[in-house]
Amino acid sequence: MNAPPRFSAGRNIAMKVPPHQYEDTIRFYRDVLGFKEIARHAPSVCFEFGANQLWIDRVPGLSQAETWLEVVTNDLAAAAEYLKSKDVVRCDEIEPLPPGFQAFWVSSPASIIHLVCDKTESMS
Repeated sequence: MNAPPRFSAGRNIAMKVPPHQYEDTIRFYRDVLGFKEIARHAPSVCFEFGANQLWIDRVPGLSQAETWLEVVTNDLAAAAEYLKSKDVVRCDEIEPLPPGFQAFWVSSPASIIHLVCDKTESMS
């Protein structure tokens, strides 16, 4: 039997924020906590968050903030099959990925969205 794919935490954390909370959230991380802004790609701002990157994304239609996590794997195809065999909910419709980007979206039992990508494709 083949070994299951390996998973590890990616370095990206995304906070999806409704428009009415977006500017205050940016100010909180930048001005109150003093975190270093390292990227700005409208409608997203990225802050240094220890060894991680915290992306604050403005998302119309949300009523409250959500936190999404990145998981990297050594074998994306095997990971997809493995997660399917464990009844993990796949939700690729949640947000389009860039063309050619090899990854997919899943949800944990607690409804936390995870981007699963090959370790060479991580969105760092």
